[in-house]
Amino acid sequence: MNAMSPLVRSFVAHFGEMGSRWGINRTVGQIYALIFVSPQALNADEIAENLEFSRSNVSMGLKELQAWRLVKLRHMSGDRREYFEAPSDAWEIFRTLAEERRRREIEPTLSMLRNALLETPTCEEDRVAQERMRGMHDLIELMTTWFDDIQKMDSQTLGQLMKMGSKVQKMLELPGRIGRAVSGKSNLAEGE
Repeated sequence: MNAMSPLVRSFVAHFGEMGSRWGINRTVGQIYALIFVSPQALNADEIAENLEFSRSNVSMGLKELQAWRLVKLRHMSGDRREYFEAPSDAWEIFRTLAEERRRREIEPTLSMLRNALLETPTCEEDRVAQERMRGMHDLIELMTTWFDDIQKMDSQTLGQLMKMGSKVQKMLELPGRIGRAVSGKSNLAEGE
C-alpha cells in the first residue's frame, strides 16, 4: 500500500480516537480503519509502515481484531506472509460486533441475573433487589430475542426496517385505532 492519502489518514486517526471511546485500544482502532478502507488485503509489515507502529503492536492488534472476528486472514500465492482484510459490508460488521458484544457482555450478565433470581430473598432489601433484577433480566431477554430476529434478516430488509423509524410505532398503534373506529361506527349504528 502506498502512503496514506489525507482522506485515509483522517479516517484512521478519527477511528483510533473513537475506538478508545468504544472500549478498544486506539492502536487497534487505527489498524482496523486502515484495513477497512484498503482496496487490497494488507500484511503486518505494510500496516506497521503506514501507521508508523512497531511490528509487535501491529501483531497484538491483529490478534485482537481476529478474536473479535473483524478481520479475516488471507494467504497470497507465493507469499508466506499473512494478509488481513475486513468485510466491506457495514451490516456484516455491525452483526459481528453485536454478536461479539452479546457473547462477551450480555450473556454473562444474563447468567448472573438468572442465578441471582434463583436465590431466596432473606430480607426486604433482597426482595426489592430481586424485583429490580427481574426487570433488568426481562428487558435483556426481550432485547436478546429481538436481536436474534434481527440477525436473521438480510441486509436489505434490515435497512428498510431501520429507515421506517417511528413509522413502526404508528403501525403498532393502527389496530387500536381501527378497533376504536369500528367501535365508534357500531355505536352510531345502534343509536340510529
